[in-house]
Amino acid sequence: MLRIGHPATLSAATSRLPWGRLPKPRHTASSVRCKAMTVTAIPAVVTPDWLKDRLHEVKVLDTSWYLPSMGRNALQEYQAARLPGAQFWDIDGVCDTLTDLPHMLPGEEAFAAAADALGISHEDAVVVYDGLGMFAAPRAWWTWRVFGHDRVAVLEGGLPAWRAAGLPVDESAVSPGQATIATKAARTAGPGTATNYKAALKREKVVHLADMLKLVKPAAAAGGQQPVPKLARQVVDARPSGRFKGVDPEPRPGLRLGHMPGANNVPFVQVYAGEQVQGAKLKSVDELEQTFNAAGVDVQSPIICSCGSGLTACILALAQYQVTGQLASVYDGAWCEWGSLAETPIVGENDPRQV
Repeated sequence: MLRIGHPATLSAATSRLPWGRLPKPRHTASSVRCKAMTVTAIPAVVTPDWLKDRLHEVKVLDTSWYLPSMGRNALQEYQAARLPGAQFWDIDGVCDTLTDLPHMLPGEEAFAAAADALGISHEDAVVVYDGLGMFAAPRAWWTWRVFGHDRVAVLEGGLPAWRAAGLPVDESAVSPGQATIATKAARTAGPGTATNYKAALKREKVVHLADMLKLVKPAAAAGGQQPVPKLARQVVDARPSGRFKGVDPEPRPGLRLGHMPGANNVPFVQVYAGEQVQGAKLKSVDELEQTFNAAGVDVQSPIICSCGSGLTACILALAQYQVTGQLASVYDGAWCEWGSLAETPIVGENDPRQV
């Protein structure tokens, strides 16, 4: 069994690997046992070429999600065509139903019940993909990781890259009931629900409003002082620069404009090669590090990722993981929560309560 160690050994070893082109991780790999096959250190990002020979040895999830403005229906697209053997994971279905905030993390019982419904155990390697490229799948990747399932990868380029490679899709009929089994299981689970899968939330990776208010307080108190005091932990906002600056509207009505004091901005498209969203691929490790550095972010240090709703924040989390092997924290409420409150401090050109 080949073990992958320090990244300096990767270039020499990659050509001999059956996986095809690998990302350039800077962390030590571990073995993953999937059914009859042992997969050595499933990467965080896998290619269609890697996956096509392992479809029967990993669990594949379609985790597509789209903004309303995109005019697409993830469930209907899954029912029409999907990777062979793929099941559907609804980001808005397996979530916290006790809040109006979008796709917040579910409880441990709900997550475990959804995993059981899909027949996924801790020993399984899971590959997540979406219909756009690498848009929603990183959120699913981070969710599985934060509940303790380290054996999960994102399909590079998603369904568009799979199709572009000439690989087969399954167009057989799938009933709505079968497609929504994970959501139904999550929605009926509660405290004391018995599950085979045992989810263990990494609570330190999930940041809440009270944590963020405390964190940004020094920068908020500084008002217009320059330079803005550095935060005790780096906050990186994945929204487009116009929304970060407060000059462009938010896609969700009723939200204030701007950003959290002391936050840095790395628009999520900047971590894509060529900033191409359709069939997106991440930049190389060196390019990713340069992208973070150019935004004033020390990618080698812990970061808290944020965005509009907690989804594209996870694209930055995946990008940082590719560079460092560290799992980033995410402010789950994101701008949907922060921008909806009157008392949260905001820096923004169009906000009358600038700090």
